Amino acid sequence: MPPADLINAVAEELKASGKITPPAWAAYVKTGVHTEMPPSNADWWYVRCASVLRHVYVDGPVGVSRLRTHYGGKTKNRVATGRSVKGSGSVIREALQQLEKAGYVKKQKDGRHITPEGQAFLDDIAHRVKMRLVEKIPELARY
Repeated sequence: MPPADLINAVAEELKASGKITPPAWAAYVKTGVHTEMPPSNADWWYVRCASVLRHVYVDGPVGVSRLRTHYGGKTKNRVATGRSVKGSGSVIREALQQLEKAGYVKKQKDGRHITPEGQAFLDDIAHRVKMRLVEKIPELARY
């Protein structure tokens, strides 16, 4: 399953369900020190929540620090070479808390885990996306 297709489909479903809502500060915040401007996509909060949910599903028990490393990037210094920095912890923490309230993620001692409801949610959307891709490209049916 191409991650971009799955994340976009999950983001649409999260927006339609109403279980996830962007915080008031989401319109003004940057996603990390390495970015110069806030995201240009109006639905970036849903895309980030979908991406975080996928990472919790794929990477097993994860914490905020590990996700910050994944969503980080490289700073753009003028003369010196750039260095890698972590992404915004507040954005990831709030996304995880909303996913917990929705029932897709649960917090345990070793990190955040996907719940059976979250796994079923992602599997169902992945199946629908796969069926859409098979309609467009029939050779994918054997996978």
